[in-house]
Amino acid sequence: MGVRSLTTMGGCLSIALGLVAAPAWAMPDGPALNGTYQAVSKGDWARTDGVYRDQLPVISTWSIESVCENYQSCTGRVTSDQGWTADMYFQTQSWRVRRTIPGWQQCPDGTVSSGDQLFIFYPYTGNEVDIASTTLVGEDITAGVPGACGRGYPVEIRIPFRLTKLS
Repeated sequence: MGVRSLTTMGGCLSIALGLVAAPAWAMPDGPALNGTYQAVSKGDWARTDGVYRDQLPVISTWSIESVCENYQSCTGRVTSDQGWTADMYFQTQSWRVRRTIPGWQQCPDGTVSSGDQLFIFYPYTGNEVDIASTTLVGEDITAGVPGACGRGYPVEIRIPFRLTKLS
């Protein structure tokens, strides 16, 4: 096999394995998010256990710091003006923030149970994902503990979510 064939085959293999680096101008910091953002969970489109049930909207301000080792590996931290802080990570082309909400579910017998809240969001412009967008959309999903309040399955609330960069 000649040098030209090996070079061509090596180039094809690099592309197939995703080893070709993205252009430097594409995303200098990867999909890192840094700055102040307005976070909105749009409660009037909430679904509780799959059924639409209005919830109050939640509007807060998030301070976000994140770093990316590459276009697949990013981590960071969110601090909300609602008094909580949580880690965040980039996975499958979207950011994820997970936190526990103590006392989230009030049971008929007066006990309370925690909830697991997961925010999943990605940059979006119009009808397409756009990594350069300062608006991110996704879902705010909170689920209770299985067996809490005598229910075999956890209560789950899904709410449309939007994150907009302020500064």
